[in-house]
Amino acid sequence: MIIKLEDLTYTYSQGTPFEKTAVDHVDLEIEEGTLVGIIGHTGSGKSTLIQHLNGLIKPTSGKVYIDGEDIHAKGVDLKKIRFKVGLVFQYPEYQIFEETVYKDISFGPRNMGLSEEDVDRRVRSAAAMVGLDDSLLDKSPFELSGGQKRRVAIAGVMAMEPKVLILDEPTAGLDPKGREVILSQIKEYHDKTGSTVLLVSHSMEDVARFAEKILVMNKGKVFCYDDPPGVFTRAEEINAVGLSVPQITKVFIELKKRGLDIRTDVYTVDFALKTIKEYLEEKGGAVNA
Repeated sequence: MIIKLEDLTYTYSQGTPFEKTAVDHVDLEIEEGTLVGIIGHTGSGKSTLIQHLNGLIKPTSGKVYIDGEDIHAKGVDLKKIRFKVGLVFQYPEYQIFEETVYKDISFGPRNMGLSEEDVDRRVRSAAAMVGLDDSLLDKSPFELSGGQKRRVAIAGVMAMEPKVLILDEPTAGLDPKGREVILSQIKEYHDKTGSTVLLVSHSMEDVARFAEKILVMNKGKVFCYDDPPGVFTRAEEINAVGLSVPQITKVFIELKKRGLDIRTDVYTVDFALKTIKEYLEEKGGAVNA
């Protein structure tokens, strides 16, 4: 397991009238190389959870293991853990600060003490991965569009070649086209590198299309952690805790309510077409609604 959490709990403002438990006795194991979507409404604990994974937050109780290592054990070098677990915050373009795109992307690899040759290879590889042309590398990042700035910031973390890449709402504030570009590039990065990727999102639609596993958080606890079909068999329960399921799932739940003997764990259009085809074949081509 690349990530293992044991009874992880984190309480803000402990011992004060403002005490709030943001992560509540979480046990979780994530296999290496998995693309995981993390879903939960505001206040569900998902952002607090991911900040534990590279040691930005120390648990109130419980343990965090990365690649088999207890990251808060005596003698553990947290700097090395942070190179292993790359975290891209929400609106990462606000963290850009260097004179050129090249310098900004190279900041992490340089801090790893790599040779200039290795730094250059990583910068160009990461830039290509997020769709930034070489011609942009000598430009000031502040001359770029919002979407391009975000890609620069994401490339800066990718260039460290972490074993785990965590992205907190990477499409927040982008238009539909920009969202599609970023998500496709993250999927391509995962496919090419085989890295573990954790994608935090408010959009169940996006997560359903790209994730191999989905972690649903609710009130600081793990509501469920499963592959997409396993999660969406619980679509009505997910709705009940105030989270939205994909529109296509809602359609199939409604069809079921109207008397069709049809599965409801449908979460993409392609899956829907396959399901309808199978249903029609079973019914001999006729639908009796």
